[in-house]
Amino acid sequence: MVDVKEKTTATQAVRASGAKTLADHVADVRFNEPQSVGAGFRPFERYHVELVQADGSKAHLMRDILRVGRTVGVIAVDLARDEIVIIHQFRLAAHLGTGLGELVEIPAGYVDRGETPLEAAHRECIEEIGVAPRALREIYTFLPAPGILDEYATIFIAAVDASQVPAKAGAVDETEQTRPIRVRIDDALDALGRGTIRNGYLIMALQWLALNRERLPELLHEA
Repeated sequence: MVDVKEKTTATQAVRASGAKTLADHVADVRFNEPQSVGAGFRPFERYHVELVQADGSKAHLMRDILRVGRTVGVIAVDLARDEIVIIHQFRLAAHLGTGLGELVEIPAGYVDRGETPLEAAHRECIEEIGVAPRALREIYTFLPAPGILDEYATIFIAAVDASQVPAKAGAVDETEQTRPIRVRIDDALDALGRGTIRNGYLIMALQWLALNRERLPELLHEA
């Protein structure tokens, strides 16, 4: 006969062990100097990798990586008007992948050399939606596609005055054209539920917003 108490204790121990290991950690890995696969807007490199696995065996892999680096995204909200400011922007990869190249996105971009993520977020907010944030706070980081990109994104929540948002924006020196749009937060969350948006940054941002909406006044007041 199985001791129910003993079985329950064992299950709890397994769950506790799983919770402790549910985190990224350092890999035992070696790799050569990268070979250039292609030179373009960002370096595309090939690596030959030796990875020591959990059982001590070694796996030999070849991986091609697009070197993107640090990026930022901004969830720009106007609490007084209960709005979020997002943008429309053409993306060739989206056009090739889905036929829907006019994506809805949050303001986002690269961290330039010598910039901090906070400074980059402030700059991207001005460039892509045409207004400077009144308050800006880092809320989470993530890796958009670690199977092929080294991109490491930092996401910020920003307080903005949506009434000052222009019809067009974008960095002139980057031939960038963005069309900011003001959307009620409820309508944005409804679009998330209906599955009409596909940009990963925006989907994740709206999921965070849905979970943390009540905390926004406190988060932005202290920023």
